[in-house]
Amino acid sequence: MIRTGGQKRAETPTSSQAVVLGGGMAGMLAAAALARHLDQVIVIERDALPRTPRARKGLPQAQHTHVLPSTGARAIEALVPGTLRRLLDAGAHRKGMPNQLLSLTPQGWLRRWPETQYVFGCSRDLLDWVIRERLRHHPKITIRTGVAATGVLGSADHIRGVRLRDERTGHLSEITADLVVDATGRGSRMPRWLKALGLPAVREATVDSGLTYVTRIFRAPDGAADFPVVNIAAAPGKHPYGQAGALLPIEGGRWLVTLAGTPGGEPPAAQDDFTAFARGLRHRIIADLIADAEPLGPAHTSRSTANRRRFYENLKHWPDGLLVLGDATAAFNPIYAQGMTVAALGAMALDRHLTRHGLRPRSTRRAQRAVARPVTVAWSVATGQDRLLLHGADARPTATDRLAQHGAARLMRAAAGDPTAAEAFFGVLTLAHSPTRLLTPKALLATLVGSRRPPLTEPPLTPREQSFLIPCNTGPQHRRDGA
Repeated sequence: MIRTGGQKRAETPTSSQAVVLGGGMAGMLAAAALARHLDQVIVIERDALPRTPRARKGLPQAQHTHVLPSTGARAIEALVPGTLRRLLDAGAHRKGMPNQLLSLTPQGWLRRWPETQYVFGCSRDLLDWVIRERLRHHPKITIRTGVAATGVLGSADHIRGVRLRDERTGHLSEITADLVVDATGRGSRMPRWLKALGLPAVREATVDSGLTYVTRIFRAPDGAADFPVVNIAAAPGKHPYGQAGALLPIEGGRWLVTLAGTPGGEPPAAQDDFTAFARGLRHRIIADLIADAEPLGPAHTSRSTANRRRFYENLKHWPDGLLVLGDATAAFNPIYAQGMTVAALGAMALDRHLTRHGLRPRSTRRAQRAVARPVTVAWSVATGQDRLLLHGADARPTATDRLAQHGAARLMRAAAGDPTAAEAFFGVLTLAHSPTRLLTPKALLATLVGSRRPPLTEPPLTPREQSFLIPCNTGPQHRRDGA
C-alpha cells in the first residue's frame, strides 16, 4: 500500500512486499535474498546511484582499500550469480592466499604456502556497480533513488512500513510492507525511531583506535599490474602509532595504496610525504614499489574507522516486521576487510531464515539473531586487535581479549613457518571458519609447536617481483623488524 502526503487513500496489497532502506552493498544483497521469497522488493536510496563504476556521494570510504575475501565472494555469488565472472571480466584480480600475498604480520613475514583462501582485488566502485547492475533489471526488485526514509510506520510490536521524503521536491509519502530492512549504514537512525515507538535504547559499543587512512591510486608499472597483494600490518609495541600500509592491484592496470596511522602518526596526503611515510613503515617495500609509479588523481583521507556495534539481537522485545543488517548493526575498522563479508553473510542468513520460516508472525526476532552470528566473530577479531592500539583508560582489554590476542600472536608466528597453521589462520581471518577450527588437533599442535623454520627478515619475492622494486635512499630510514 502506498499513501501520499495529504491523500491517505489505502489500497490493500495482494502480494508480499519488502522495503529495503539503503542501496549500498548490504541493501542490494538483502534485496537479492528477499527477491527469492517475496513478490516485490523496493530499495529506497537517498542518493543517486551512478550507471558506471564511479564514486557515489553516500559512500566516501569507497575511495579506500576494500578487499573481498573468499567467504564474502562465495556468499555474494550465491546471492547474485555471475558476479565474480563479471568482476574478472572487468579487470578485477583474484589473488590466492597466501601464495599471492606478501604480508608482514606483527610476528614476521608469512611464507607463501599453497592457496587455501583467496581475495578479490578491485575498486569498491566496481564491486558495487557490478552487483547493482545485475539486480537493476530483476523483475521483483524496484530501486527508487532520491528518496529518504524519515521514520517507520507501526508500533513497538509490529513495524508495517516506512515514511519517505522526496529529496528534490520534499513530497511526503508512506509505503507499507511485510518486512522493512534497515541497511542504511553507520548513519542509521533506527535507534531513534525505535525509541520514539517506546522501545528501550539499543545498547551500543564502540572501539576506536583513532586510525586515519590516506589512499592514493597509482598506475602500475608495465608488467606489474598483477603484482601480489602487499600488507604491512601494524605492530603495537614494535613500531609507533599503529602505522600500516597495503597495496592492492585493481582493475585498469592500477594499484590502490592505503597508508594508516593513529593520532600523532597519521599518514600525509602530499605525494612526496606519502612515499616518505611508506618508507618509514616496518618495511619499505611499498615505498620502493611506488617510488616511480605515476599517481592518478588526488589522495583521499578517512577517519571513519571506529568499530561500532548495536546489539539489536539482545533487545528483550523486538518488533515484528523489522530487520537491521550491514553497517547499520555493526561497522568495522576497514583494515580487517570484514564489513562486506559480514553484510553478505547477513543476507545469506536472511535467505536461510525465509526458506525455513517464511514471514510467519513473530519470526523476525529469530532472523535478527541469525544476522548477528557472523557479526559476533568479526567483532571479536577487529576489536581485539584494535584495543592493542589504544592507550590509557580506553585500552582496558578484557581477559577474553588478552587470551585472544595471545592466541592470535602464537598462531601468526606459527603460520609463518607451518602450512597447517597458515591454513587455520587464513580460514579464521576470512571468516570461512569459526575460531573453534583453531582447536582441532592439527591446528592446536601446529600453533603450540610453532615454526621450526627461521623467521623471514625480507619479503618472499620472486626474482621477477623483485625487479619492480626501486630502492630510494632519501628520506627517513625504515626499521626492518620483520622477525
